[in-house]
Amino acid sequence: MKCPFCGFADNRVIDSRLGKEGNSIRRRRECLQCERRFTTYERVEEILPLIVKKDGRRQPFDRLKVIAGMQRACEKRPVSFATIENIVDQLERQLQESGDREVDSSRIGKAVMDALHEIDEVAYVRFASVYRQFKDINEFMDELKDILADGGGQKPG
Repeated sequence: MKCPFCGFADNRVIDSRLGKEGNSIRRRRECLQCERRFTTYERVEEILPLIVKKDGRRQPFDRLKVIAGMQRACEKRPVSFATIENIVDQLERQLQESGDREVDSSRIGKAVMDALHEIDEVAYVRFASVYRQFKDINEFMDELKDILADGGGQKPG
């Protein structure tokens, strides 16, 4: 680890602590040449699969894109940002644990719809209407009827 001040490669660790979220280690270091101190963070390298889009393009999983889509669906609904983040955290964990190198975007969309269906029916319908791209009002109404048949109850987020 090079010193950010003088570029010298040797340093010593003065203090190590677990990061706030428990997924990193914070280290205070001291350069053996200039004796200045600096902080580094160590975390596990997370390798997520590529997402295969409907048109065949491949792109890296983008956590922020999933969060943005969920936030739009949950706008003006009683769903906290923490709830959305927890859902995306779980999704990321599932993707990492799967060991797959590539995942269809439909799998991501289905996981988000399933989670939204559990926490807020309105957010679910909003997301589904964009994600599924209903061809006409009848398809949309069929989806609403299915929700109502399931009880249509919502759990606060």
